[in-house]
Amino acid sequence: MSQPEMPEYKGAPLDGERGPGLGCFWIQVVLLVGLLVLTPLSVVWAWPSMVSAALLILSLALLFFVGQTMIFLLRLVAADRRSRRRPMAPTARPTVGDLEDTSHKEDAGAG
Repeated sequence: MSQPEMPEYKGAPLDGERGPGLGCFWIQVVLLVGLLVLTPLSVVWAWPSMVSAALLILSLALLFFVGQTMIFLLRLVAADRRSRRRPMAPTARPTVGDLEDTSHKEDAGAG
């Protein structure tokens, strides 16, 4: 059985070693949660408006990076699952991928 094609990331096959890791993601999430708590408190505590604005802009920028890192990590998980998606029990019905592979082989044999 041939290996499924790996999804592309920046024009090359997706490689988990090239992108951000899980540690980077958790650091970003902790910083984002801290900023999401601190930003409204800076307004309540009457900090200078420039500080509150800077915290808000920093929160939005960090939210963007957390989202991008999450998308990258989810693509890694999906690629890993795609490469080993097999029924556990020998009596299990074929998966959709198995059915598609069978139909592609039949199409190739007929043409």
